[in-house]
Amino acid sequence: MMRLYRVIMPVGDLEPAVQFYSTLLGQPGTPVSGGRHYFSCGDVILAVYCPKGDGDRGDPRPKVDYVYFAVDNLEEIHRRAEQLGGLSTQSGDGQLPMGQIATRPWGERSFYTQDPFGNPLCFVDSNTLFTGKPR
Repeated sequence: MMRLYRVIMPVGDLEPAVQFYSTLLGQPGTPVSGGRHYFSCGDVILAVYCPKGDGDRGDPRPKVDYVYFAVDNLEEIHRRAEQLGGLSTQSGDGQLPMGQIATRPWGERSFYTQDPFGNPLCFVDSNTLFTGKPR
């Protein structure tokens, strides 16, 4: 069986990225190399990666689409995200404010934000996950 085990989050500067994700996720993570810092997210690793820190070529580009996190403490994560800045100011999902906790048309309670490098993130209340399977 195939499974997802790591998601790379490209950043331009590792130190502020580690500070951001440590605060947002409420954990210190683990330094792996001069350009990588890993955060455990259940069975999947969130790998914050700065190419120049590992001596790699190329400029990091933000992800195009959201990375979704299931959380048991949505309100606490939202409070942290609000303090860090970057909550979405857009409306979507039936004209709901994306940066505020709201129940989306498919039943998930969530909010949308981005990291300081433009990577889009979504946090979803784990009690409301829509997986396409009957509950």
